[in-house]
Amino acid sequence: MERTLRSYLVPSLLYMLLLEAMIAAAILYWPDFEENIDTYGDILPFESVRKMVESISDTGVAAYVNLQHFYKACNVLGTAAAVFFAVGAVAGEANRGTLELWLSRPISRARMLLERYVTGALAMTVPIFLTTATIPWLLEQVGEEMSFSGLMLSSVHESLFLMVLYSLAFCLSTVTSRPMPVALGLLFVTIFQFSIYLVMEWTHYSWFRLADLDDFQTILRTGSLDASICVPLAVANLALLFASLYLFHRRVP
Repeated sequence: MERTLRSYLVPSLLYMLLLEAMIAAAILYWPDFEENIDTYGDILPFESVRKMVESISDTGVAAYVNLQHFYKACNVLGTAAAVFFAVGAVAGEANRGTLELWLSRPISRARMLLERYVTGALAMTVPIFLTTATIPWLLEQVGEEMSFSGLMLSSVHESLFLMVLYSLAFCLSTVTSRPMPVALGLLFVTIFQFSIYLVMEWTHYSWFRLADLDDFQTILRTGSLDASICVPLAVANLALLFASLYLFHRRVP
């Protein structure tokens, strides 16, 4: 497992640095954004985006941070990270011709797969929590504040959401030897889903409705996770993990 952790370390650090750079820049820009918020609301092209700006105008910096960090940065970079960290777990070994050697190790297939699964999941989710933890300090620099516990709960919600895509990519990795087509296919679907979220007539068919601004605002307002969303996400993750274990157990190198 130590070797697997090392292979994920550099990509995970780069992912974390990108998340941190994006939220730091966004928060430092907040005073200028707040001053010109009415102007932005008039010139934005999509009605759904204009509603987000209206929400920021009504509720202030909390909605702005949720939009910039969770909805924009984590959803966009996180989906790419989820696919990248998962799709090569097994398919990458098969593509390199090392799968048979990997399977010859004197440990069970279930343990080997769970090590890959957990390591990739940590590489994707830990940066979300670490960068979110810096938000209260960053907000102090512009004279604002947010609930740390609310931010951490939002990180749990975001992680559960991204883990479904991670688990799906991981499951597909156990049955293919070509990781690139799977990665490109999933990223294409993700981009399509993100784009239809902005179209009012189609927005309800986008899976990003499960992790949008309203969800994170509700978490901050109530101080709790929405079980009607988080429980199905957790169940989907477990189902995909068990499917991965079953498919990998039956796989022939």
